[in-house]
Amino acid sequence: MFYLFVYCKIPMKEQSLKVAVIGAGMAGLLAARELKREGHRVIVFEKTSRLGGTWVYDPRVETDPLGLDPSRKIVHSSMYSSLRVNLPRRLMGFLDYPFLKKQDGDTREFPGHREVLRYLEDFARDFWLVELIRFEHEVVRVERVNGVSHEWIVEWRTREGESEEEEVFEAVIVCNGHHTEPRIAEFPVLYYATGMDTWPGVQIHSHNYRTPEPFKNKIVVLIGNGPSAHDILREISSVAKEVHQALRASDVHFKKLENRNNIWQHPVIERTDEDGKVIFQDGSFVCADIIIHCTGYKYHFPFLRTNGIVNVDDNCVGPLYKHVFPPYLAPWLSFVGLPYRAKYYNLMCHQAVPTLIIELQSRWLAKVLSGKLALPCEEEMASSVEELYQHMNESGRPKHHTHQLQQNKFDYENWLVNQLGLPPLEDWREQLYFYALKKIPSDAGDDYRDWDTWDINQWIQE
Repeated sequence: MFYLFVYCKIPMKEQSLKVAVIGAGMAGLLAARELKREGHRVIVFEKTSRLGGTWVYDPRVETDPLGLDPSRKIVHSSMYSSLRVNLPRRLMGFLDYPFLKKQDGDTREFPGHREVLRYLEDFARDFWLVELIRFEHEVVRVERVNGVSHEWIVEWRTREGESEEEEVFEAVIVCNGHHTEPRIAEFPVLYYATGMDTWPGVQIHSHNYRTPEPFKNKIVVLIGNGPSAHDILREISSVAKEVHQALRASDVHFKKLENRNNIWQHPVIERTDEDGKVIFQDGSFVCADIIIHCTGYKYHFPFLRTNGIVNVDDNCVGPLYKHVFPPYLAPWLSFVGLPYRAKYYNLMCHQAVPTLIIELQSRWLAKVLSGKLALPCEEEMASSVEELYQHMNESGRPKHHTHQLQQNKFDYENWLVNQLGLPPLEDWREQLYFYALKKIPSDAGDDYRDWDTWDINQWIQE
C-alpha cells in the first residue's frame, strides 16, 4: 500500500494512523485538531509545561545574549513584554473559531500576546486537545525505523528524568516553530590573539529582549527593519540616550528621523573597532554601548535525522513539496507553519505568518494521511520543488526567501483551498491583509495599531 501511494496518484485506503506532533504551539494545536477530526491517534510532544509555543511569555533570557553558544540553556519564546500582534485579530482567528473580543480580555483590534495565548488555551480546551499533549517531553530524535519503512522512532526526555525513552509512530508532523534560533548580522570585527572580539560593547539578539529598562541612558545600534525592530526601536528610544538604526536598503543615508530627537538611520554596518566605534558603510560612525540584532531566525530541527534527505541550507528547508512534504518521505513526514509573507513599505519589512496558512496546511496533511486526498507521485513532487528553485534562481531571489510567499497574491492559500474542496475564501480576507499593511507607518514614531481609523466592521460592510 505504501508503494502504491508513492508512485501513483491513487489514494490510499482510508485509515487511522498513529501520529506524533512535535510542538504544542499554534501550528501543533491546529495540526492535532485536524488529525483528531480525521480519526487519527495523536500524541503531541511539548517540551515546556504550557501550550502556546512562542506566545507563552518568558521573562528569562539566555546566558548567551546572541544565541550562538550551542551549549546554552535555550529559552524557547522570543516574546517581549509589550508585544502586540501585527495583524488585525480577524486575520488571526481560525476559519471556524474566530478570535472574538471578550469583555474581560484585551479588546483592542491588535491585542497583546497574553490575549493570543488565552485564545489558544480556549481553542485547546474547546476541542479537547489538552489531553493529547505530553507536557515537559522534549523530543531529541526523530528517525525512520529503517531505510524502507515509513514508521518513525520518536525519542524524548522529560524535564525531571535523565533517561530517554522512545516510541514508534506511523507519521510525524514537525511544528516546533521558527523563532528560537537567532540569525545574526555579519560584519567584520577585530579580534585579540586569543580569538575574543575586541569591540568592548554588548551584543544581543532580539530573541533576548524583554523590556527597555536595561538600555536606559545607553547609545544603541539596532540592526533590522522588521516588525520586532520597529517595536523595539520605538520602545528603547524612550529610555536610551541615542538609537541608531542600521538598514540594508540601498537608498538609506545617514539622517535623523523626524519627530524623534534621539533616533538616526544609517546604512549597514561596515565594521566595529576596539575603541567602541561602530562604522557604517557611508563612513558615519557612533561610539555605541550595545548592538541589538533584530535580524530574524533560522529554521532549526536538531532532533530530525533523515540521512540528508531533508536539509536546512541558507534557511531553506528542503526539498519540500508545497512547503509541507519531503517528496521521498511523503506523507509520513511533514512540516507545518514554514511559509510567511513579507511586504516592504517605506524601508520597513512587515512579516507575518497568517494563521490561515497553518490551518489549511493542517487540514490538507490530515486528509492526505487518512487517505481521503492523494499526493502526486514522488517524481512529480520533486519536479515541482525543482521548478520553484529554478524560478527563484532566474528571478534573482535568494535561497533564504524560499518560504516567503508572493507579496501581492494569496495563490498559496487558494491552492490549498482547492485541494481541500472548500468554498473559495472570502474576498475580505485578502483585502484586509493588504489594507492592514498599507497602514504601516513610515517611521517608528507612529503606532499604527492604535490609529482611530481602525474600524474593521465598517470596512467589511463597505
